[in-house]
Amino acid sequence: MKRCMLVGVSALAVFVLARPAALLSQALERSLYVTMLDKSGAPVPNLGPSDFIVREDNAAREVLRVVPASEPMQIAIMVDNSTGAGPHVPNIRRALPPFIEKLAAPTASGRRNEIALITLGNRPTILADYSIEAAPIVKATERLWEDSFPGGQYLLNGVIEASQGFKRRESERPVIVAIIAEGPELSSRHPDQALEPLRAVNAAFHVVTLGLPSAKIDDDSRFRDEFVDRGPRETGGTHSQLLASSALPGKLDQLADVLTKTYRVTYAHPDSLIPPERITVSARRADITAHGTPVKSVKAP
Repeated sequence: MKRCMLVGVSALAVFVLARPAALLSQALERSLYVTMLDKSGAPVPNLGPSDFIVREDNAAREVLRVVPASEPMQIAIMVDNSTGAGPHVPNIRRALPPFIEKLAAPTASGRRNEIALITLGNRPTILADYSIEAAPIVKATERLWEDSFPGGQYLLNGVIEASQGFKRRESERPVIVAIIAEGPELSSRHPDQALEPLRAVNAAFHVVTLGLPSAKIDDDSRFRDEFVDRGPRETGGTHSQLLASSALPGKLDQLADVLTKTYRVTYAHPDSLIPPERITVSARRADITAHGTPVKSVKAP
């Protein structure tokens, strides 16, 4: 079975405006969560329908509405605390509380995001389960230390388990934020094994990698690097590489803005039995990059 893939690009396109009235009357509505970022990676405010281009396969779709996304997110924050990440753990521990508190603020609708904290060293471990309150998640960061068992990270396994959790919880707007170091990966998973569960629940995957990029010899680490490259691009997330973890507080503050200043873009989708293989969203302005994640479809009763 083919699944939809969505990537964010920055390019110009031409809408097909001349369509029969009969087709317009049969159009359905579909939506995407879209972040529009400038060249520094900061969200761009005050955009409208004419600023967005949505395509299904090669067909341009009419953008009907653009509003700030107010639906609460279910956010799994994954932290690498393996031995390779050891030097970065103190900076991670300091950077997380303001990030968590910013994400825990009420949305425009007055609803609250749910946040969980998960470590990746030795095995994926939940330090704090999902909560709308910042306090227990912030408190859990005090227990974030380098894992005492020598080894690597289990990023792909963690993403698979978190995605399965989103499915069980029937999460409406799942997000994964992974903070990882340039160390060994031990999941023994092919990238597609982690990408498939992400796509199945329409989760956006954001990654911050710490440290200098290094040449990878083993398959696990190469698979992790491929997953970190493809995952954000194919789910509407972002990927940043920080050479020094001391820059993490500023990056997480920016990422909190990206997550909380997202647009909900609604477009016309023809009533068809054949779903598109590929959905893309882009910006009309060349200086803006768009990243989009499909809104989870609500089944009719």
